[in-house]
Amino acid sequence: MKKLTDEAKKRLRSRSRLVHLGRDVEASRGFVNVPPFRGSTVLFPDVATLKSRKQRFTYGTHGTPTTEALSEAWSAISGAAGTALVPSGLAAIVVSLMTALSAGDHLLMSDAAYQPARIFCDATLKRMGVETAYYDPLVGTGIDALMRVNTRAVFVESPGSQSLEVQDIPAIAAAAHARGACVVADNTWATPLFFSPHAHGVDLAVEAGTKYLSGHSDLLLGLVSANAEWFPRLRKTVDMMAIPPGPEDAFLALRGLRTMELRLREAERQALALAHWLAARPEVARVIHPALADDPGHAIWKRDFSGSSGLFSVVLKPAPEHAVAAMLDGLELFGMGYSWGGYESLIIPFDCTKYRTATRWAPGGPTLRISVGLEDIEDLKEDLDRGFARLAAAVDGQA
Repeated sequence: MKKLTDEAKKRLRSRSRLVHLGRDVEASRGFVNVPPFRGSTVLFPDVATLKSRKQRFTYGTHGTPTTEALSEAWSAISGAAGTALVPSGLAAIVVSLMTALSAGDHLLMSDAAYQPARIFCDATLKRMGVETAYYDPLVGTGIDALMRVNTRAVFVESPGSQSLEVQDIPAIAAAAHARGACVVADNTWATPLFFSPHAHGVDLAVEAGTKYLSGHSDLLLGLVSANAEWFPRLRKTVDMMAIPPGPEDAFLALRGLRTMELRLREAERQALALAHWLAARPEVARVIHPALADDPGHAIWKRDFSGSSGLFSVVLKPAPEHAVAAMLDGLELFGMGYSWGGYESLIIPFDCTKYRTATRWAPGGPTLRISVGLEDIEDLKEDLDRGFARLAAAVDGQA
């Protein structure tokens, strides 16, 4: 097998690139996969090299052949100058904001952002002297009116966490850059396969590799890719914090990379089928899925995205809490857990009203977030159908 040149890799289509990026069969002594390198100490051949530190690897926290392979592969599919790896998706958010912000700065944060990110902003960043203001995710070009002289970063998440609002990232990025601010995006829902963040004006793109990159619910990982302007600053922040992922997690993420597009496209197909089925159910008031033609964010999604993932939300018609619990507690195929993107289907109830500050969340009924896995779609429908029967029985019992 010939070693692919960089030019050859660029010619490949995405599925082929995912198979071959980050692989060096010669360096792996003929083995297909890059092995998990475990280690802290790296030896230098002589005093001159030790003092200059100009060898490929210098210490375990600064990278290994395993993490380098994953970083290089992710940068290639993201269109980034470089990628830093950290132990979790939340850690990736933290590192990106720590790279972009200093004491006295102002941050604009989407009101639909991942709730733990809000907690970090309202606690740690506040203690560090950074002020966070939340904005309507649908603000678009109106973001310009919210910017101050000390606004140093704008955080976007599209679609938004749980409520799935689609943001006009190119418009927001143009306004932010005109004021000298950095744009940070959580791109976990789409991955670089369905939304190219840096091509749309994002400076630092956050991904939770825990989700679709892993695909098997067995690792924690965060990735931050950056453009040429911001990667040196990102690298400096990560090196100072010394928070690399574990070698096994990096190894498993590389393995997941090879099949990510196949799994993601199947999740997309399954989720769309289930979304259409749910939209026709009498118990459902509305399905929140950007790829559906009647979704408020569909036009921007269609313009900017090349696909949709397996995560969407559902608003039920008004029903008491105990009836929704009866529906969910008896499900056999849908687990309840705070993650998504694995091979198994998940479902959780959620309520954004408790933490929204710039917008009002009033869906009109109980809301559920669904992550569609790789089970047979008919089995998933039957599981939910039995759940809806329990919902109805619980409502009737109350009456």
